[in-house]
Amino acid sequence: MSEHESPELIDLFTAYTAGPHSIGAHLRATAARAHARDPLLAVTGADMALYPGDGRPPTVLPYRLSNRGFKELAAVSHLGTALASLVELYHHEPGGQWRADAANLLHQVRRSRAANSTALWRDRIAAVSHRGREETIAAMVDYACAVTERYLVRALADPSCLNHPTLREEYLEDGHPDLPVSFNRIMVATFFLVGMDNAHRLIAWCDGQNIDWARTMVVVVGQIGRPTAGVTWRTNGVARCVLAASRNTLPLDRLYIAPHAQGFATPVGGDLSEVEALEPVLRQLWAGTRVTVELGGAMFEGYPAFSPGDGLPGHLGERTVTRADEVITEQPRIGSPKDWFALVTRLRLVMEDPRQLLSGAVTDYAAQQLIAHGNDPRAVTVPGLDDEPYPVYGSTSAAA
Repeated sequence: MSEHESPELIDLFTAYTAGPHSIGAHLRATAARAHARDPLLAVTGADMALYPGDGRPPTVLPYRLSNRGFKELAAVSHLGTALASLVELYHHEPGGQWRADAANLLHQVRRSRAANSTALWRDRIAAVSHRGREETIAAMVDYACAVTERYLVRALADPSCLNHPTLREEYLEDGHPDLPVSFNRIMVATFFLVGMDNAHRLIAWCDGQNIDWARTMVVVVGQIGRPTAGVTWRTNGVARCVLAASRNTLPLDRLYIAPHAQGFATPVGGDLSEVEALEPVLRQLWAGTRVTVELGGAMFEGYPAFSPGDGLPGHLGERTVTRADEVITEQPRIGSPKDWFALVTRLRLVMEDPRQLLSGAVTDYAAQQLIAHGNDPRAVTVPGLDDEPYPVYGSTSAAA
């Protein structure tokens, strides 16, 4: 104890809030026992575990490790950011690293284009949610590599084109005569495909568990995405998928996000011992948070109450964005798969808002569309992929 502290008042402090024998600790343990029979859904950055309650064994879905095509699609979606980063490198150091990085990226783009095929997506990657779209995905990837190669070849020969206005006009945005499909649309499509696959498997798994959502305790633990991201339910793609899987019947006040809480590693060989050992810790975390919330309502009845969201979860409090808006604070509502102003605005938002998951620009929209179409990926329109004028797969016209 520091010499400037009062032992008596420090003991008073610890009597309530610190240590395993404090009033707060006893209350958290009591609250956990009161919720012992409630289902607990714990989500980490890679896995989801359902603890049914009453000591029954958990069931685990490794939703990240089983996500087929995630890295391959991310590789394509990152090409836009990669070129923008090369522009920045050239701007800051014209004689620096940019040329070697551009040459390496060009090499990898050409290798990827040669490896890409309908058979790759259909027979090897074989994501269930992509069935029936493999040929279109291959055509999109071929085209994405071709237009990226074209820009890189030009930049290496004439670095003056390495500026953001040129990149936007000739690569990212709609309207250029030599660009049948803008790269902004490809970024939306790849993010959507990844989000749709995650949401499709998560929804199907949750449906198979017969979860009583009104009683379920949900806690998202650990880091998900970049260190500053996903710390609220609005910015956490997995949390929003869980809300969709519940058909928006999970009360928002039963979902807590604890980015610093302990999680569990993906079980190997069916060994659930670590997952099982963590159940009492997570139950006490959720119940201890809940009981403090309930204390606030009991102590200050008659005063305005806190609400974790404005509006129904299905709408997420979002509003339509227009070109008259100069600033937005949350992801805008997507009116349809062709609402390109809102879709591209979301791309900007997830880049600029450090709370956001970069891949979460359209994950919630994918989940909502799946719910609206009976969790059938074939019935969902993938913006940026379906009905876009991609050149026939393998054609040389894309790089002309």
